[in-house]
Amino acid sequence: MSLFRHAVFEISVAKPSGLPAPFGDEIAFAGRSNAGKSSAINTLAAHTRLAYVSKTPGRTQLINLFRLKNGAAMVDLPGYGFAQVPMAVRREWQGLLEHYLTQRENLIGLVLIMDSRRPLLELDWKMIGWFSATGRPIHCLLTKSDKLTKQEQTKILRETKKALTDVGSPVTVQLFSSLKKTGMEEVETVVAGWLAAGASTA
Repeated sequence: MSLFRHAVFEISVAKPSGLPAPFGDEIAFAGRSNAGKSSAINTLAAHTRLAYVSKTPGRTQLINLFRLKNGAAMVDLPGYGFAQVPMAVRREWQGLLEHYLTQRENLIGLVLIMDSRRPLLELDWKMIGWFSATGRPIHCLLTKSDKLTKQEQTKILRETKKALTDVGSPVTVQLFSSLKKTGMEEVETVVAGWLAAGASTA
């Protein structure tokens, strides 16, 4: 059975203090607004509206927790890089993301979602910097890969892996397409490995 299938919505919170007490390993999903994060979560969970898909950048303003059948949780973090959001709100969300990524004791890994046509932008590097300080693993999903040619896919995958060689945390990179449903097994294999390794510090 799929690791992510049958994920169940548990809670939405506006600040880390609102999260439930640490229970089970947590895997964070983070990405720039409109990078395809919600679509990726929905595809992995085989649920068309588990995570809200918005045409407006910055609409997902909360931390959303989805419980998996094995007791672990997918944690959908607010999208970042939201051009249409006031600066004060951006700072608040940035603080929320940084606090969760660096302080949550049962967080075992980060799935970083980037549009394969524009990976590793400034705010992506900021996220990597925050999380790599914990030494926990990062898995990068290069989404919307169906929009690239095979040659472009090979090039962007190679270049992204090379750029992430020395970030301080173990980093893996793959191509992913919610539209074509490609790359799903690879994500599951990576996250299952994290869970099996008992990477939780809780």
